[in-house]
Amino acid sequence: MKEERSTMPFAETALRDEYAAAVEQLSGRTLDAVRDGGGAAVPADTTGWDGAGDADGRTRRPLLAAARVLGANLFAPQLLVGAPPDEATAALLAEARGALPVPTAGTEAGALAIAWQDWAARSVLAATPHADTGAATPPPPAPPGPADLGWQVWSVRMAQLSVLALPGLDGAVHDAARAHTLDLARGTVRAMLRRDPTTAVRLARWLAWAQADGRPVRLEVEPVLDRIGFVGDGTARSGLELAVARSLLKGAQR
Repeated sequence: MKEERSTMPFAETALRDEYAAAVEQLSGRTLDAVRDGGGAAVPADTTGWDGAGDADGRTRRPLLAAARVLGANLFAPQLLVGAPPDEATAALLAEARGALPVPTAGTEAGALAIAWQDWAARSVLAATPHADTGAATPPPPAPPGPADLGWQVWSVRMAQLSVLALPGLDGAVHDAARAHTLDLARGTVRAMLRRDPTTAVRLARWLAWAQADGRPVRLEVEPVLDRIGFVGDGTARSGLELAVARSLLKGAQR
């Protein structure tokens, strides 16, 4: 028993690493599709794709977990160019949502962020043959704004919701972004000064979205994105955030 208990943390670490690698790999494929100006993040048949899909489905589970994590970001390549969501990606995300439960959160704020992330995925899938069945569910409650939380805390929470900064999605979170572009700019600068490029790029993505929506953003976004490109963490997931922000900004400048 002692030996079994001592090996369990290593097994859990290996599993976490496997899932993190799957998220990074799927992020990289989505990033490539964004850079190519559209296309699908996943192939039409994912059986055997990068080891996904064996007899009992165990090796497919990291792929499904990665799709669950990325959510609506999987459709960024199409949404950014005004194309409909592709069938293969929609099927994969629908399978992931059916196989894996909504993640749990330890705080009320975390649960609300997850609810909005899930709403974004559900909203994009609604335009595909893989829409959720059953009665339509209303959007989650509007998150507290900077007047309630202060701009520092609010901007961090908006960074957690950067997946919503995509064309075709609109709701209470987007209304808050439109109304508080100065606070988004403050949060972006603060994150840069704190050497937190992950938060900075997600807030800069919101600024690019707001600019594309015709709002004054109080900050030159393009130099911020250039700087993040130099000092970022180098992961494909952050690269995807950066590429989405650049694409939104390019659309705003047309």
